[in-house]
Amino acid sequence: MAYSKEVVDRFESVLANPNAHGVGRFDPKDPNIATGVVGAPACGDVMKLDLKMNGDTIEDVKFKTYGCGSAIASSTLFVELLRGRTIEQAKQIKDKEIAEALELPPIKLHCSVLAEEGIKRAIENWDEKSKHRRHNQTNS
Repeated sequence: MAYSKEVVDRFESVLANPNAHGVGRFDPKDPNIATGVVGAPACGDVMKLDLKMNGDTIEDVKFKTYGCGSAIASSTLFVELLRGRTIEQAKQIKDKEIAEALELPPIKLHCSVLAEEGIKRAIENWDEKSKHRRHNQTNS
């Protein structure tokens, strides 16, 4: 199975300059950070996505991915797709969009599915934090 040129280019670029692609994490104690962690036991890929929120807008994104080149390339793509978007816009990002952009072969489609799941989990985390914040404000 050969990786597409897009996957190879993204993977090599991440190796050469991880900071430029959002590799890392934000302070988990920061109340404006939402986190999503997903994994695929069958292949061992794990993705951790941190969203830095400014109201309803995703200001910045960081990720840590342990897995194959397709998983890492999928992560770099969701960083690009998420920055500057609102939560509602982020919810519209689907695994097929990621898979098509990276020309993933069928055996690697789980990488794009993981990416979409990571986005969903981070949004769920943000929704929980927002509800908790609103609850505390109304009970003050």
